[in-house]
Amino acid sequence: MATEFETFEEIKIEEPKMYKVILLNDDYSTMDFVIEVLMKVFRKSLEESTVIMLNIHNNGKEVCGVYTHEIALTKSAQVRNMARARNFPLKAIVQED
Repeated sequence: MATEFETFEEIKIEEPKMYKVILLNDDYSTMDFVIEVLMKVFRKSLEESTVIMLNIHNNGKEVCGVYTHEIALTKSAQVRNMARARNFPLKAIVQED
């Protein structure tokens, strides 16, 4: 009588590293433009965008979202492209969470 054995391998699944997208304050980008960026790029509500914009203005920077690496880089590029198109120096940086 043959006996069957099933072998189970333990598969180790790691969560991807997450990255913060941080907007930096500058003296030229308007508050309205920063709110627009937050609403379009980061999908924030008007209320959330206003709070984040004020934190950027008062503290010099603020986290706008935490994403996987590829998405964080894409969001940062979208900020750069919007700012460049409107002649604003707004910058987004990406840091590991």
